[in-house]
Amino acid sequence: MVAAVIVAGGKSVRMQGPLRKQYLPLAGLPILAHTLTVFDDCDRVDQIYLVIPQADMDYCRENIVDRIKPVRKVNLVAGGVRRQDSVYNGLQRIDAGCSIVIIHDGVRPFVKPDQLVACVNGAREFGACILGIPAYDTLKKVDESGNIIDTIARDAIWLAQTPQAFQYDLIKMAHERAKFDGYQGTDDASVVERMGKAVKILRGSRNNIKITSKEDLNIARALLETGGI
Repeated sequence: MVAAVIVAGGKSVRMQGPLRKQYLPLAGLPILAHTLTVFDDCDRVDQIYLVIPQADMDYCRENIVDRIKPVRKVNLVAGGVRRQDSVYNGLQRIDAGCSIVIIHDGVRPFVKPDQLVACVNGAREFGACILGIPAYDTLKKVDESGNIIDTIARDAIWLAQTPQAFQYDLIKMAHERAKFDGYQGTDDASVVERMGKAVKILRGSRNNIKITSKEDLNIARALLETGGI
């Protein structure tokens, strides 16, 4: 069984608006509804666990889940203080018999079903894999004053994205160890990497943007309007 954990616990600090970023409208639907639809349309996903703020349970049921009427069962899970806590809460709720978990940011609505399939296949083959794209801008290292102190070779630098997929026992163990050790990773792959496990990176897409600012939302709307996705 393949379970998807979609994390949508953002507070919309950078958006500075009354709605959390995952609920902002995009082509007539909340951003999170677009993301959920992609997973519901993927026949490789058996169950979906949508991790949201505890206070938003009724809102998400009425305005996200009931609105798109998904075919697959969507389990609402209360999130934690930080993203890593929210993912852990989702992992704890997954039914017995799950073999693969695919973890995704709720505010990345432009992921494609074939990318989900690639991640699931990658997790089965390698144990852990993520989407990412090669760095395409020149990378500069700066000091506390904002002065450049080095130019970093970008040949081996990739920008991590989600989804990130793992064998269930592996990612659950990695999160439990991180929780016990008080370790906070920057993504789910990092909690696996610290265990010495290799993580495969698959080429994603520059269109698989994470909508966290007003500028990102404008780009998302432009992508939809122009058919650029």
